[in-house]
Amino acid sequence: MGTAYEKDVVAWAGEQAALLRGGKLSAIDVRHIADEIEDVGKSEQRELASRMSVLLAHLLKWQFQPSRRSKSWQFNIRTQRK
Repeated sequence: MGTAYEKDVVAWAGEQAALLRGGKLSAIDVRHIADEIEDVGKSEQRELASRMSVLLAHLLKWQFQPSRRSKSWQFNIRTQRK
């Protein structure tokens, strides 16, 4: 059938959080928690790279296509910078 992690990762995460908060460290799923922490880091890196790419593209458009500037470009630049 599979582990709780394989069946419902959201429920598994809630269970693991409760175990951690309860100080029941011997009961936690160390391997999968470590995997999830690494995945979060990778996801954050991908998100940053994506936002930087969009920002750079819009800044280049803004600089080299002044006749096509729009409020949406301006909004997008502001959003990506945040």
